[in-house]
Amino acid sequence: MDAGTKNNTLQRIEALPGILAVLPEEPLRDHTTFRIGGPAEFFVTVGTAEGADALIRFAGGCGMPLRFLGFGSNVLAPDEGLRGITAVLAGDFQEIRMDQASGVVKAGAGVSLANLAAATAKEGLAGLAFAGGIPGSVGGGILMNAGAYGGEMKDVLREAEVLIDGTVRTMTAEELQLSYRHSVLMERPGLILSGTFVLQKEDPEKILAEIRELNHRRQEKQPLNYPSAGSAFKRPEGYFAAALIEECGLKGKQVGGAAVSEKHSGFIVNLGGATAADVRELIRVVQETVAEQKGVRLEPEIRIL
Repeated sequence: MDAGTKNNTLQRIEALPGILAVLPEEPLRDHTTFRIGGPAEFFVTVGTAEGADALIRFAGGCGMPLRFLGFGSNVLAPDEGLRGITAVLAGDFQEIRMDQASGVVKAGAGVSLANLAAATAKEGLAGLAFAGGIPGSVGGGILMNAGAYGGEMKDVLREAEVLIDGTVRTMTAEELQLSYRHSVLMERPGLILSGTFVLQKEDPEKILAEIRELNHRRQEKQPLNYPSAGSAFKRPEGYFAAALIEECGLKGKQVGGAAVSEKHSGFIVNLGGATAADVRELIRVVQETVAEQKGVRLEPEIRIL
């Protein structure tokens, strides 16, 4: 795309309703927890459902690739960057509405899971303590049925508003088919706009103490001092990925700036200057080694864009 066409496209995107910002050639490493990734051709911040629909229609009409990024906490962005439009949700999508009497909480897809857990805890609504240390968004959490320490989104989610083919549809947790790190929206088009949760009344201090305890456990066991995308591999049935990796002597295994964490072998960390190519090659090495030695094929939990 030449400079004139790119500038014209940028101006057309800026003119769409509900668009808060458009940044050309924005480094994706600044928007992923791995701190890896080349430039997004157009990095767009969307503030309303109308804006999201308009952007989807615009991209479709132009034949441009479009993907929505949450907090970039479970993804690997390519070194060469991404053509087309990469969008994030802000504005209306960062609202939280709580009915303390019923325990019903509605949160926009752009709300931080950690912030949602803290906000509901302060109001004496329990059920989201497990999410207090997950560095993702409500939308991403629902999409992948995020979970930790025995809790999952499906345990507390009642329904989600989803934009499908220009129509906002309410899908129940059952319709979303939430399972281990999966929802039906991973295979079909649909943008999560918000989630509605049903929580239980509890003493605020008790909930906040649980969040602090879980975060302390995370700090003790996880390599939070290095950029990563969280758990690198899904838990294979009947096994623990980290144990398999460690038993194969892969703890500390390094490819370029990427390494299997010395602290927790279920994590791949960026030691500094790691590229997406480094991470992909390390994933391949781990998969092949574990398959050869243990007969188990590990499936990446990290979404490779």
